[in-house]
Amino acid sequence: MALDAETFDALIDTVRRFVAERLRPLEADVEANDAIPDDVTAEMKAMGLFGLSIAEDYGGLGLTMIEEAKVAIELGRTTPAFRSSFGTNVGIGSQGLVMAGSPEQKAEWLPRIASGEVITSFALTEPDVGSDSGAVKTKAVWDGQAYRLSGTKRYITNADKADLFTVMARTGDEPGGRGVSAFLVPRSLAGVSIGEPENKMGQKGAKVADVMFDDVIVPAENRLGAEGEGFKIAMRVLDRGRLHISAVCVGVAERLIADCVAYASERKQFGKPIAEHQLIQAMIADSKTEALAARALVLETAAAKDAGKDVVMESAAAKYFASEMVGRVADRAVQIYGGAGYIADYGIERLYRDVRLFRIYEGTSQIQQLIIARETLKRGG
Repeated sequence: MALDAETFDALIDTVRRFVAERLRPLEADVEANDAIPDDVTAEMKAMGLFGLSIAEDYGGLGLTMIEEAKVAIELGRTTPAFRSSFGTNVGIGSQGLVMAGSPEQKAEWLPRIASGEVITSFALTEPDVGSDSGAVKTKAVWDGQAYRLSGTKRYITNADKADLFTVMARTGDEPGGRGVSAFLVPRSLAGVSIGEPENKMGQKGAKVADVMFDDVIVPAENRLGAEGEGFKIAMRVLDRGRLHISAVCVGVAERLIADCVAYASERKQFGKPIAEHQLIQAMIADSKTEALAARALVLETAAAKDAGKDVVMESAAAKYFASEMVGRVADRAVQIYGGAGYIADYGIERLYRDVRLFRIYEGTSQIQQLIIARETLKRGG
């Protein structure tokens, strides 16, 4: 159920001020320390940001998809690492449970996920399995009393601090996704171990690491849905996650454009602000036009999802266009700033590195193209 307009406007205003006054001043420190300060995380929990997409019955804010997208746009106006710190709780780490969990599973986990007491992660990718997500090799073998889970997951967001993993594992001999099931696996179970966080190109402060499962005993009541439904659950989760990421891309693009306008209005060359030079204006115009188009696509698709429509193709199109768009905007921003754009002091080069990941995770741009083409052909145009 959507929030009333006054309550939602107050939420947006609170998030906007939090981003501008609290988060943006910390961006350089987060980059340097590769960590989100604990007090900032506590503030985000108190604001309800860890439970944006979880129903009010379980302690969350229960936002609709379009409301969540609008909040994500605001959060995109600072380093993506801040949003990533709770992003798995809002998206891929919790939505399998929201969509397919039993009443008992939801009651046990969702209130603590919404409050931020429990941090979640989504464990699908493996060392040899990325875009071909139906080819997972991690196995969950039924021994008559419980499942025995073994395998390794790679590049798992928030794995270093996660308390609960949604794990995709093969339970049957059927090829592809038909043999994959989903499980809720607490970090506390014997045999679960976490690798060292990776040294990444960007998004410092947001950690990814390997997760290893060594003959982990997982009770049957921890399975999400029926055997063989894991791949279907994962794809539904990613549909929503792609829209959320698309909205973040819009927010980052709007931040970059605002920064470029401010810089170009002050920086002088040939006796006048560079904003008065037509080739600079052309780059600003291209960036603004693409950002407006991405915003419209994201919000229209979010509204369609809230209306119960099939948005598999539209979500993929939003993720594809928005993630590619923000990459182009970031590249133009470096160009507009010139040498200053390449220097760390201005933060533009940091955002340039940060946004590169958007074209890779939750489905690469090439995977989105395949989905868009497949769904368009299926629909007949």
